[in-house]
Amino acid sequence: MSDGPRQRGTTSESNGGDAGSDAGGGGVALKKEIGLVSACGIIVGNIIGSGIFVSPKGVLENASSVGLALIVWIITGVITAIGALCYAELGVTIPKSGGDYSYVKDIFGGLAGFLRLWIAVLVIYPTNQAVIALTFSNYVLQPLFPTCFPPENGLRLLAAVCLLLLTWVNCSSVRWATRVQDMFTAGKLLALALIIIMGIVQICKGEYYWLEPAHAFEPFQEYDVGLIALAFLQGSFAYGGWNFLNYVTEELVDPYVNLPRAIFISIPLVTFVYVFANIAYVTAMSPQELLASNAVAVTFGEKLLGVMSWIMPISVALSTFGGVNGSLFTSSRLFFAGAREGHLPSLLAMIHVKRCTPIPALLFTCLSTLLMLCTSDMYTLINYVGFINYLFYGVTVAGQIVLRFKEPDIHRPIKISLVWPVIYLLFWAFLLIFSLWSEPVVCGIGLAIMLTGVPVYFLGVYWDNKPQCFNTFVDKMTYVGQKFCVVVYPAETKKNDDEGLEMREEKSPLSGEDTPKSDC
Repeated sequence: MSDGPRQRGTTSESNGGDAGSDAGGGGVALKKEIGLVSACGIIVGNIIGSGIFVSPKGVLENASSVGLALIVWIITGVITAIGALCYAELGVTIPKSGGDYSYVKDIFGGLAGFLRLWIAVLVIYPTNQAVIALTFSNYVLQPLFPTCFPPENGLRLLAAVCLLLLTWVNCSSVRWATRVQDMFTAGKLLALALIIIMGIVQICKGEYYWLEPAHAFEPFQEYDVGLIALAFLQGSFAYGGWNFLNYVTEELVDPYVNLPRAIFISIPLVTFVYVFANIAYVTAMSPQELLASNAVAVTFGEKLLGVMSWIMPISVALSTFGGVNGSLFTSSRLFFAGAREGHLPSLLAMIHVKRCTPIPALLFTCLSTLLMLCTSDMYTLINYVGFINYLFYGVTVAGQIVLRFKEPDIHRPIKISLVWPVIYLLFWAFLLIFSLWSEPVVCGIGLAIMLTGVPVYFLGVYWDNKPQCFNTFVDKMTYVGQKFCVVVYPAETKKNDDEGLEMREEKSPLSGEDTPKSDC
């Protein structure tokens, strides 16, 4: 764990004569290569994973009728758009990569920010990426094992190959990574467009029994307030990933324009796709058939596509492959931002001298995910920390209100009405209270996992006077890592370290660092 700017300056100076000179005197910086299309691809690609193809039945199962399920999808989409609107203001007010981690840290202090980072590093991103990679390998291998399940070791091996390949792509070039994301996002949208078009054809044929009001709201089980709340919770989880673009703010071309614009395009698009894909499903399947299917899109394809039904499992595989890429790309930037603030080992804050990619952060992300593939408890861990992840969404939006009063005169390129964060927080509080009431043990374990970060923060970050032998060891390990990965600190970080963070002291503490230069 880094000591912050003091230790970073030490290791940077120790390597300054090597990699720094290769980079042209410390001119290395994260490159601004993410345009509007790629920004939309990151949001859409991270939200739309395998869920809408494989198992969109969580909402329907708890909503108890087709009509109410569609209403839940629409409302959760609107609430997600409101949350994204709040994040858009925060993203251009605090223009730093790291997303909600950076916002929580700057508004509520180092400990709150570290806990957000801790739970993300420890569980959230490694487990999510491992599960998506396993879903990819399952759909690739399933045709080779038509009468049985693919072997577990084979699934994990292919998932590891997928992670290693995409880590190499992300380490090689930001442009390559965004092109992969664009391509696979387009692929999954085309697959969903096919589903929606087939649904429209079905409606034109008169196959809309479950969409007629008399039947749409006909419950297949009794309505229950608790189950309806759970349906909203499932719907909110399905939109997870809507905040990922905020993790790469510093790599956006013209972030003040493209960040909000990408959000305004992507969230309505995803809401439209989710609602109409579910409408399409019920034109070919009854609610009972949909709930009984383990892969809804595959069943849908088998019913309507005939010999072309192979398109659906391939679409799921492509969707999950793109999902792994998007998660690797954004989560590595979160770890990069945490290291730059001194909350993670300082090596993770370095970028390659020529490629300008955060190779140490990407390797760390890949390694932690590979380790998670070796455990059988990843699904349990996701259940435990899903509540914490959602908790920090609300904390971040609450921070927007706090910032309005704490820093009323700070420059805000986008300034929305406070009505919107209040609406989001009311919905968030409803789901949070219900989660605590329905699953107190799971939520309690999630909180306990998060709180293990408190002693780590005080020992690793807050404690300045560490033994000299410890500092020397960390500096040597950092130096070895720099040599191995051929990385140095970005220009702005090194400048701030060498000048004692003078620029940060002169500016508002919440105004963020200067935007990194766009060239290496």
